[in-house]
Amino acid sequence: MELLSGADMITRFLADEGVEYIYGYPGGAALHIYDAIHRQDKVNHILVRHEQAATHMADGYARATGKPGVVLVTSGPGATNAVTGIATAFMDSIPMVVLCGQVASHLIGEDAFQETDIIGVTRPIVKHSFSIEDPSEIPMILRKAFYIATTGRPGPVVVDIPKDMTAPTEKYEYVFPKKVKMRSYTPVGRGHTGQIKKAVDLILKAKRPILYGGGGLVLGGASELFTQLAKKLNFPVTTSLMGIGAYPQTDRQSVGWLGMHGSFEANQAMHHSDLVVCIGARFDDRATNNVSKFCPTARIVHVDIDPSSIGKTIRVDVPIVGTATSVLEEMLALLDESKTQLKADALVDWWKQIDAWSASRAGRIYEPAEPGETMKPQQVVEAVWKATQGKAYVVTDVGQHQMFAAQYYKFDKPNHWITSGGLGTMGFGFPAAMGIKLNKPDEEVVLITGEGSFQMMMQELSTCSQFGIPVKIINLNNQSLGMVRQWQDLNYQARHAQSYMQSLPDFKMLVESYGHVAMKVEKAEDLDAAIEKTFAMKDKLVFLDVYVDPHEHVYPMQVPQGSMNDMLLSKTERT
Repeated sequence: MELLSGADMITRFLADEGVEYIYGYPGGAALHIYDAIHRQDKVNHILVRHEQAATHMADGYARATGKPGVVLVTSGPGATNAVTGIATAFMDSIPMVVLCGQVASHLIGEDAFQETDIIGVTRPIVKHSFSIEDPSEIPMILRKAFYIATTGRPGPVVVDIPKDMTAPTEKYEYVFPKKVKMRSYTPVGRGHTGQIKKAVDLILKAKRPILYGGGGLVLGGASELFTQLAKKLNFPVTTSLMGIGAYPQTDRQSVGWLGMHGSFEANQAMHHSDLVVCIGARFDDRATNNVSKFCPTARIVHVDIDPSSIGKTIRVDVPIVGTATSVLEEMLALLDESKTQLKADALVDWWKQIDAWSASRAGRIYEPAEPGETMKPQQVVEAVWKATQGKAYVVTDVGQHQMFAAQYYKFDKPNHWITSGGLGTMGFGFPAAMGIKLNKPDEEVVLITGEGSFQMMMQELSTCSQFGIPVKIINLNNQSLGMVRQWQDLNYQARHAQSYMQSLPDFKMLVESYGHVAMKVEKAEDLDAAIEKTFAMKDKLVFLDVYVDPHEHVYPMQVPQGSMNDMLLSKTERT
């Protein structure tokens, strides 16, 4: 029998669970745990400079690997600083376990120093939460936390740990729980065979079909099966923003991602389709535009692991609750067995129409800057794509640069496009990139950001110095909050209320003061050489401050409250 304190049980459990890194910031209520971490060598702690960065580091790691990220913070302000990162993970269904120190149990409710009801604060933005009431419960509660975070529709789980639960003087039997059984929690497994057969029948009859993949394909490891289905059917393929990479974007059948700033051909194909097969997406408002005008001639098949997502915003003809993997396997098997042939002639006509939409946009995407001119943000992203051969992990913050990165960097693999989709969190990108690079040191990890977002977490340059995390940062510097400014141009007669930043730092000097490398690029003819130099420095954090056209907009852009194909194509064109 092994006897351990509550704090030692936590560190031993994390090691037994296979956790290599945790991200956090110490404080009084968590110091017993920090002392236990110091006395072992299997679990490495990364000291961030702000608790929000800890959650984003764990989040980025989880998105790139599919494994849960782990965070450790203290009570009160330490826990509340983590709230934005918890909400970010919750909105995008990212597995995470957040360990929060808490005041001693006899002080809870007494307004003690640094006391906050973090269970209550985070209840709307977690998948589940626990509070430790006896140290002997720690192994099983942590096992349940990891199980809940990673099964079914993934999400963050908060574990609140009063300080007296981790006292070094009290020891309890430790056994790693190998099995978890929770009567009130049964994750969904296989989809209903009858419903899958109905979906296959619709697929075989469709004349203008489209496959629509979401982030659930990436999270569920189902991208390869989704690709097999697309190839078998020869259907056009689109994805949500979170589903980018679930299907190879350079493949002929890919029509790009859809929605507010999605591709012209994807939005047109969705609007004119007669069948939408949606797998692992939730029909978010940025993907559908006005739901009353959404895909007016289409039957809709919706596959999702979360039954509450089906029919929530869009009427569905064939709902299927199940894992993407199991449903796709059964669909493929049923198609192999079927004696009914696809509507081949109709598909030829459908592809001619899609190719015509694609051709109509050729050469009208944007005008690259000439030598001596200020660069277009699009050409910077394209230069990064070429320099990395499309193989990098690309992380973004939120705004115009995020949309340009999604449009002009082509992803052929899942888990390589890392962005905050649901919450749209400025400041997410830098720490998320750090979490990926730390765990994948031999991979190229690129942050594409803007000067507004970067300043929200730029203190983590210090963390990168301490732990040697050589991410590459491409700052698309337009001296403004670009997406805010674009909306003000379009909807507020160009009244730029608080969207221009008039006191930006010299980013080159700032980054160099932390011991990193920084370069400034202001002209188009200097871009390629600077990018080549950036990626040649494998072991250094490099910050490339690229000045781009401050007046450029992101297009296409759906017209608010319009249909899928109601788009602004430029400052002067509309569908």
